[in-house]
Amino acid sequence: MRTLTANEAKTHFGDMLLKAQRNPIQINKNGKPVAVIISADEYRDIEALKLQVLQSRAAQARADIATGNLVDGDTFFDELEAGQHD
Repeated sequence: MRTLTANEAKTHFGDMLLKAQRNPIQINKNGKPVAVIISADEYRDIEALKLQVLQSRAAQARADIATGNLVDGDTFFDELEAGQHD
């Protein structure tokens, strides 16, 4: 992934937008990453994937409820926050 400073991104905004159509561009400010510029198509793909994951988790939750495979709320949210709940 190409990296630009915030000043470079501002100075070369048009060029950055063109390059972001091909590859993500990371923007750093004071040496720290603050943003990633991606194409609109890539953003839509990411949002669609997030929705698919959420729908899959909802379907699994419904199946778990139907079969009595239940956990208490605290455990569920702890696992979800840790990225462990499928």
